Amino acid sequence: MHPFVLDKTTFLNVDLRIYSKSDLRPLVDAMGDKIIELYVGREGRMFKAQLELASRHPKSPESAIREYCKLIQELPQAARELWDSARVREFDIGIEAPKATKFYWFSIAPTVIKAASEINAYIVVTIYGLMKKARKPRKAVSPK
Repeated sequence: MHPFVLDKTTFLNVDLRIYSKSDLRPLVDAMGDKIIELYVGREGRMFKAQLELASRHPKSPESAIREYCKLIQELPQAARELWDSARVREFDIGIEAPKATKFYWFSIAPTVIKAASEINAYIVVTIYGLMKKARKPRKAVSPK
C-alpha cells in the first residue's frame, strides 16, 4: 500500500462477485469458512455469488485481492473448473465517497494485477455517495 492514503475510513471492503450459467453452490462450499456469503442463488437466467472474506477487515484493496487469489488458486479441481467457466469473476473494491475536503487514493501493485489476471478476474471499483445519517423521529404529539 502506498503511503499517500489520506483517509483510510473510505475503504469499505472488497466483494467477490461471480456470475455463471452453472450452479455456484459447489464453488462457494469449496471456499469453506474463509468467505461470508452475501448472496448465492439465481439472478435471472444466471447463477450469482457475492462473497466477502471472513477474516478480519482487509487493510487495503490489495491485501483483500491477494487473499482471494490465494484462496482461488488453492481450490480443488472441480471447484476451480466452476470458477474458470464462470462468465463474470470480479473483485469489487468498495469505496465510500469522502467528504468534500478529503480524498482517498490507493494503488494496485503489478503483482496483484498479475495474480488477478492469472485467475481471469476483473478488478472493479464501486464508489458509494456520502451516506446520510438517519433522522431521529419526531416525538409524537398526543391529542388533547
